Amino acid sequence: MHDMDHRLLSALRDCGTDPRVATAARALSWSGEHGALWIAAGLAGAAVDRERRTAWLRGAALTAAAHLASMGLKRIVRRPRPAGPPGTEPLVRTAGRHSFPSSHATSAAAATVAYGALRPAGARLVPPLAAAMCVSRMVVGVHYPSDVAAGAALGALTARAGSGWMNGGRRDA
Repeated sequence: MHDMDHRLLSALRDCGTDPRVATAARALSWSGEHGALWIAAGLAGAAVDRERRTAWLRGAALTAAAHLASMGLKRIVRRPRPAGPPGTEPLVRTAGRHSFPSSHATSAAAATVAYGALRPAGARLVPPLAAAMCVSRMVVGVHYPSDVAAGAALGALTARAGSGWMNGGRRDA
């Protein structure tokens, strides 16, 4: 697993040598910091979808809760961020020095599950953006693939566990 993690990370980091890819990866990383993009999406959904306002707000709360859970888990696991080859630096700065699990992946997956259940457009638009954000964290060189996979699993499980509360006690949206 360790060897595969490093080989995949190296291949994805190589993608960041293309300036267009690096710019997109930086933008995705920046917008996902502290779950900002996903929480803002939930608040926007609440503002425009009066019929499901409470569910959107609860979905945003679940996304924030998943993000906080990942931050707590990072403090327990304390896995250092990847070190690139000598002379290379990550393409972005990070808020912390621990990488497992990826908080960006956690909030992205939580938003995918939560918002995807609320509107068909969310089910079509959020997953590709969330996947791109997850990949961006490896392209910029701050997470191993296993960090991203664990974060995505944590986020999806958190949102799924809270889906009944989000939908007012109903399991299906």
